[in-house]
Amino acid sequence: MFLSRPLATAAMLATLAIPLHHAAAAQTQWQTSWYSAAHPAWDTDFILPTNMPAQLQQQTVREVLRLSSGGAQLRVTFSNRYGSTPLVIGAAQVARTAGSDSDAQAATSAIDPASSRALSFGGQPGVTVAPGAVATSDPLPYPVPALQRLSVSAWLPQAAPLSTFHWGAQQTGFIAAGNLAGAANLPGSLPLQGRTFLNSVQVDGAAPATFTIVTLGDSITDGNGSTPDRNRRWPDYLAARLAQQGIPAGVANAGISGARLLSDGMGVKAADRLQHDVLDQPHAGALVLMLGTNDIGWPGSALAPKEAAMTAERLIAGYRALIERARQRQLRVVGATLPPFAGALSGTPITGYDSPAKDALRRQVNDWIRNSGAFDAVADFDAVLRDPAHPERLLPAYDSGDHLHPNDAGFQAMANAIDLPALFKNSALSR
Repeated sequence: MFLSRPLATAAMLATLAIPLHHAAAAQTQWQTSWYSAAHPAWDTDFILPTNMPAQLQQQTVREVLRLSSGGAQLRVTFSNRYGSTPLVIGAAQVARTAGSDSDAQAATSAIDPASSRALSFGGQPGVTVAPGAVATSDPLPYPVPALQRLSVSAWLPQAAPLSTFHWGAQQTGFIAAGNLAGAANLPGSLPLQGRTFLNSVQVDGAAPATFTIVTLGDSITDGNGSTPDRNRRWPDYLAARLAQQGIPAGVANAGISGARLLSDGMGVKAADRLQHDVLDQPHAGALVLMLGTNDIGWPGSALAPKEAAMTAERLIAGYRALIERARQRQLRVVGATLPPFAGALSGTPITGYDSPAKDALRRQVNDWIRNSGAFDAVADFDAVLRDPAHPERLLPAYDSGDHLHPNDAGFQAMANAIDLPALFKNSALSR
C-alpha cells in the first residue's frame, strides 16, 4: 500500500540529527505554531486516490496556512521523510496572505508583496533535503500575531516525487510553472488540494512559558468535514480560544486522514510517528490523543476487507504504550473519547465501516478512556457530539453529512470541550 521506506542509512542520519534540533530549540525558545503531519503516498491500487500530482518539477508551490501563536521571528521546516531521492528546494519565501478566513478571498494565491521575505538555509537561498530527513530554515525576523495567515512558497527546480505529502488539507494550495516564489499572485496556477513538503512553522515562544500542544489524531483532527479554506478544524478553534484568552501556546495539528493507533493506514501507525509528530515538537507540553476510530472501523470494510476485527484489549494496550512514552518526556496526555459513527460513509464506495458490534467496541473503549485514570485529563468528544436520542449517531446539527466527520459547529463544540487548565497544569501557563 505504501511506497518503499527510505534507506536505513538516511533514516539513521535523520535520527542522529534529533539531539542537535532539541539543543537549538532549548536555546531559542521555539514553539510550533503550525504543523502538517507528513506521511507516505500510497499505491494506486488503494481505494482512495491521492488527488495529487506524481511529482513536481520546475514549478512553484504556494501553500496557505494560519498560525496559532505569534512571535517576533519564525522558521520553516520542509520534510522529505518518506522520499527515496533528495528533495531540492531552489528558493522559498514567506508572506502574509491576502484576504481572511471569512471573506471571499480565503482561497487565494495572492500575497501582500511588501511582506514577502526570502528564507535561507545555512545562509543559502536553497537547500537539498536528504531522503528520510527534514530541513529547517534559518531564523527570520518576522513579527506575526497569533492567528496570522501566511503563504509559504517553494521553488522546485528538479524532479520532486510526492512520496512525502499530506492528503486532504482543507486548504487550497497553488502550483505554477517557473520560479514565482516571490510573485504577488500566481495567475494561471493549478489548485492543490493537499500539502506537499511544507511541514511546520515555528515561532519564538514567550519564555519561560513556551509551550506546544500537539493534537494527534485522524481525519476528524485533520478537519475533514469542515469548510475548506476557513480554518475551522477543531485544533483551529482551540488555537482561537487560546489567542482570545491571551495564552501564548502553539497548537500543532498532527492529524492524518485514515490514521490509526495500531496499524499503518493512510499514514504510519501512531507508535512509528509519535517521535517526529509529537516528541520532536519544540517545547511540547501537552498531547491531545484521539485515535482509534479507524482501528475499529477499517477492519472488514472496503478499506481493509481482510483484517480481523479490533479488540478493546489491543487498543487499550496501544494507548498505554503511547501514554508511557509521552510521560517519559513530561508531556501531559489528554485522552479524547471516540465520537459515534453509525451510518458512516453510506452511499460511498467505502462500505462496511460501521456495525452494531463496532459501536459496542467504541463504547467499551470510551468507558476505559473516561474511567481508567490512565490519562491526565479527558476530553469527552463523544458526549459533546452524540445524538442523545440515538447515541450511536452524531447529533444532526453537528454532522457534516457523512455521519463520520463533524461540521464546523461540531468542531467548535469539540474545541470548547477542552479543559484549558488541564492542558497547562504544573506549567508556567497554569492559572
